[in-house]
Amino acid sequence: MEIGFVGLGKMGMNMVRRLRQDDHRVVVYDRVPDLVSQAEGYGCIGSSSLQQLAAQLTPPRAVWIMVPSGPPTEETIHAMASELSADDVIIDGGNTRFHDDVRRVTELKRLGIHYVDVGTSGGIWGLQVGYCLMVGGDPAIVQRLVPIFRTLAPEHGWAHVGSHGAGHYVKMIHNGIEYSIMQGYAEGFELLSKSDYRLNLPQIAELWMHGSVIRSWLLELAAAALREDPQLTTISGYVHDSGEGRWMLMDAMDKDVPVPALAMALFTRFRSRQDESFAEKMLAALRKAFGGHSVRRRE
Repeated sequence: MEIGFVGLGKMGMNMVRRLRQDDHRVVVYDRVPDLVSQAEGYGCIGSSSLQQLAAQLTPPRAVWIMVPSGPPTEETIHAMASELSADDVIIDGGNTRFHDDVRRVTELKRLGIHYVDVGTSGGIWGLQVGYCLMVGGDPAIVQRLVPIFRTLAPEHGWAHVGSHGAGHYVKMIHNGIEYSIMQGYAEGFELLSKSDYRLNLPQIAELWMHGSVIRSWLLELAAAALREDPQLTTISGYVHDSGEGRWMLMDAMDKDVPVPALAMALFTRFRSRQDESFAEKMLAALRKAFGGHSVRRRE
């Protein structure tokens, strides 16, 4: 099959490489010319602009957008739409908020352009093991793209989960669960690291991968990180969030659904970005005020 691909970052580059391994014709564009050249080395057809990318595809065209979420995705979709025609398809494979998908469908429909949202999981390992794809959109248009999904995903690794926005909605929940699982591992390994038993953390992480009920790919990654740096001395504890956890928490509040594990995991990430919390200084001040407890003075 033929597909256009916009965005050649860590995931995008590996995705086009996987597509080329299955002999799809892939026309690519990125704002960084060196990345386009790199993709050409894998057999892709390079473009110097979105206009050129569209011109090198045969209608009805399909273009996969894989750029950072938020304004970059919004701007790219609008720019790409201006180069496409009726019955072409735009696929958003990034981490878009599902409300935006529903809005875009209406906007693109006025131009006769179809829209499919694909929640994509797999990170930098997707080239080797494939990507889990959660697809939302019109069934007939999704069917048109099945050869692409089959190549990118492992066996049983993609599904049409619902109408427009459903793909990114399912991916949002997926990432919220991921937050909570990672927080559980993080807390457990911190306690292990402070044990009087002088435990071998890489050994324990590896041990739990064999028959344990908490075995997972995330645990495999934890074991690999601990083998490389058992005390994680080279890593800062500053933890970003990419948005999905916030969106899931807001959706849960709208629906009166309790998600305490996610809330705690998300707020822990916020705390990781503070060198010193005003709230914690306030706690120290109050303990001193009512009980005369000592406080540590800043030098």
